[in-house]
Amino acid sequence: MRTSGTRERTPGAKDIFEKITRGIRVRVRPEFRADQSDPDNNYFVWLYHVEITNLGQETVILRTRHWIITDAQGQTTEVRGAGVVGEQPILRPGEKFEYTSGTPLRAPSGFMRGFYEMETDTGEHFMVEIPAFSLDSPHAENRVH
Repeated sequence: MRTSGTRERTPGAKDIFEKITRGIRVRVRPEFRADQSDPDNNYFVWLYHVEITNLGQETVILRTRHWIITDAQGQTTEVRGAGVVGEQPILRPGEKFEYTSGTPLRAPSGFMRGFYEMETDTGEHFMVEIPAFSLDSPHAENRVH
């Protein structure tokens, strides 16, 4: 599997985490939601904004997702399912798909990583890595990054 990964930093912007696997670029921007969190009850909520871009030459369909979510206490949750946000987007060369989802944690920080299973228009299946990204809140004593 050919992958490359970077963490971009734009002045004044939130962290953007990026990974490219087989011509599919995945960018993630996490966002702590203080308005949905309740720190006194150990409930912390993040949104994550995802952009998937087909930089390759083949049309692909996003078939499944697999998320691995780990909080600062070491508790890990895995989430698997068909597509993303109720869709199995088709990405032709040069096209992108964007969505936003979220996750709660019982700790003030953590991180997420995962994979998308893609299928080409010829029926070949391959995995695309979702870059690991940190979930940091202002309530975290020790930030993940």
